[in-house]
Amino acid sequence: MIYVVLFFLAFSLFLYVLLGGADFGAGIVELFSSKENQQITKKTIYRVMGPIWEANHIWIIIVMVILWVAFPVYFNIIMISLHIPLTLILIGITLRGVSFIFRHYDAVIDESQKIYNGLFRFSSVFTPLLLGMTFGGIISGSIIPPEAIHQYGFGEVYIDSWLNSFSFLTGIFFSALCAFLSATLLIGEADEAHEKIYRRKSAIATIVVVLSGSILILYGYVNNYVFIKDFIQNPFSVSLIGASALTLIPLWIHIKKGHKILSRFYAGLQVVMIIAAAMIAHFPYVLITKQGELSLLEGIAPDSVIRVLGISLIVGGLVILPGLFHLLKSFKMIKVLES
Repeated sequence: MIYVVLFFLAFSLFLYVLLGGADFGAGIVELFSSKENQQITKKTIYRVMGPIWEANHIWIIIVMVILWVAFPVYFNIIMISLHIPLTLILIGITLRGVSFIFRHYDAVIDESQKIYNGLFRFSSVFTPLLLGMTFGGIISGSIIPPEAIHQYGFGEVYIDSWLNSFSFLTGIFFSALCAFLSATLLIGEADEAHEKIYRRKSAIATIVVVLSGSILILYGYVNNYVFIKDFIQNPFSVSLIGASALTLIPLWIHIKKGHKILSRFYAGLQVVMIIAAAMIAHFPYVLITKQGELSLLEGIAPDSVIRVLGISLIVGGLVILPGLFHLLKSFKMIKVLES
């Protein structure tokens, strides 16, 4: 049953990166647009994502619940060492949601719209940046295990673990992935006159993804980060990154030809392969601390707990996934599948 739990953990993480990432990326695309294009993007976002954006965060909740129940040792270390960025992420998600609602439904159109727009765009960049920095903290080797906390100061335990150059570069890379996903999605949702806006954004985001990813790997290699060294030496991870790079060719062919389904498929596939490459590189030693590497399978919950959790996830999946498909179909997020 542990494989069922691991499957849902990875599956939920992939869905959050794809759906939540495209959601965050919409705000990033809007921020880095001209004033005129910001209004066009704003209307497109509401039409496309407005009805379903709240549902995207269910997947990160499932990830956290699985870690909490099945892998308590992992969950404990992450919650203690990274509680500051995780709290800021929650604040960012809340600010983003509040501003998203108020700037659309506020009955009075006045100067407060500038505040709502600013909050939405700022939190759309701030939140995925922190998500990436949190993951960077997990793999950077800067985390201090709870049993050794008393040997260090507050800054070393709760700040240095995630606020460092390597984690920041990871955050930039993840934010670029979000912008890439969103720009590619919006190409198929814009009218013909505005498609070129998102084609250009998608091209720029692709360049930023490649550049930031290359800088991240180079920085990690030069500074002897264990994760990067193992990532480069893992043939499966390198193969997945190579395959992801190759899919740029069919992606741009299908974008140019206006094939919405295939362009979205290749964009999503690229991101999935990148995330899978990162997960495989060090599995099951996903958490790297100052004291050593910790396997995800260490300190696992008792078999009885894993069995109940696995059954619950299967039943929940049978309920949630058809519901998600129906939600997306109802609000025409997947209307291209019907064309």
